[in-house]
Amino acid sequence: MQTLTPQRCELEPIEIAPRAVIEEIQLHRLKWSLRHAYENVAHYRQAFDAKGVRPDDLHTLADLAKFPFSTKQDLRANYPFGMFAVPQNQIARIHASSGTTGKPTVVGYTKRDLETWGQVVGRCIRASGGRPGMKLHNAYGYGLFTGGLGFHSGAEQFGLAVIPVSGGMTERQVQLIRDFEPDIITVTPSYMLAILDEFRRQGVDPRKTSLKVGIFGAEPWTNAMRAEIEGAFDMHAVDTYGLSEVIGPGVANECVETKDGLHIWEDHFLPEVINPVTGEVVPDGEPGELVFTSLTKEAMPVIRYRTRDLTRLLAGTARSMRRMQRVTGRSDDMMIIRGVNVFPTQIEEQILKVKALAPHYQIHLTREGRMDEMEILVEAQPAVVASDARGTAAAELLHLVKSLIGVTAKVTVTDPEGVERSQGKARRVVDKRGKD
Repeated sequence: MQTLTPQRCELEPIEIAPRAVIEEIQLHRLKWSLRHAYENVAHYRQAFDAKGVRPDDLHTLADLAKFPFSTKQDLRANYPFGMFAVPQNQIARIHASSGTTGKPTVVGYTKRDLETWGQVVGRCIRASGGRPGMKLHNAYGYGLFTGGLGFHSGAEQFGLAVIPVSGGMTERQVQLIRDFEPDIITVTPSYMLAILDEFRRQGVDPRKTSLKVGIFGAEPWTNAMRAEIEGAFDMHAVDTYGLSEVIGPGVANECVETKDGLHIWEDHFLPEVINPVTGEVVPDGEPGELVFTSLTKEAMPVIRYRTRDLTRLLAGTARSMRRMQRVTGRSDDMMIIRGVNVFPTQIEEQILKVKALAPHYQIHLTREGRMDEMEILVEAQPAVVASDARGTAAAELLHLVKSLIGVTAKVTVTDPEGVERSQGKARRVVDKRGKD
């Protein structure tokens, strides 16, 4: 694997500034952001008033805990533009979620917001080992989803040549990687595995491509999956984090030299971790739900936005800014199976321990009478064709899930390509239990 050691002189001074300097900037910008939201967004004005707080009540960073949370439901309730804090003629771009589970969440950007977005995405690329002059194969989806255009604009602003492939057309993805020889690929980790399968189907050695770095995000993944991708492609695989409500991609990123958690760009996004049940802020190092307050966004500031992502905050290493541990799951997609809390990433970790199984899986939840049932559909590796070998693999996975996670599951080992493929975020859980 190629050595990609960032040079300190390339970093922005704020990335390695003393904590006292970072916190001084945060406090100054937080006061502005609270006032901007209160004065220009009816929802925040009503929420602050209902809580009995005003922007001037913030004197220290700890005072942020006095202010109300905001949620995805708040954004949907103010669809489409009720959360915007600037007039429509100052909006330079609009993005939105798919709206598959309700009204879409709409986000807007001023021209300055787009410049900020490009800057933080550039930081992510540099932290990953990217350098101006490289080529980037962008397989995130384009359109209203922020991933594709977010990375595209940020990479161009940083000085990269962008290959705007978007998702899908997996056979063509492989061909373009071979022909255009990109240095970096940006894509969801689950779709990278689909690209890997296509390399193997074509009989092409993925280790001989030009790829040096993969920047993977938009869904939880594990160190075991990182190891598989790095081993298969002989490249670095780093984690990135973002969400459209906060800005899109560009909120946090691993540094290639450490790969020990994602540094949050704290001069733009102030993180908290809370107890997801009580809402109380927990100390750094304690697990909980990630909450963000924007510090510089003009078009759509977010105040104490509950991401539902579960993680913990850690001290900085390669950068002064704090790190977030890789997201382990979401407080709202946690499965409760007969009283046991289970996250899809826990299942994935066990699958990757069974050599006969491929890392393509889906979890089906059903209810028989009053009892919840979990079935794991997982693909066999292409070389595993014998039914007895598949039976052995299923039994091994069943044992691992029972002994290490504490739930009993049905395991179905399918043929290769037997599990639903995704060209974006993988649909890991299919809940068929219905409503009681």
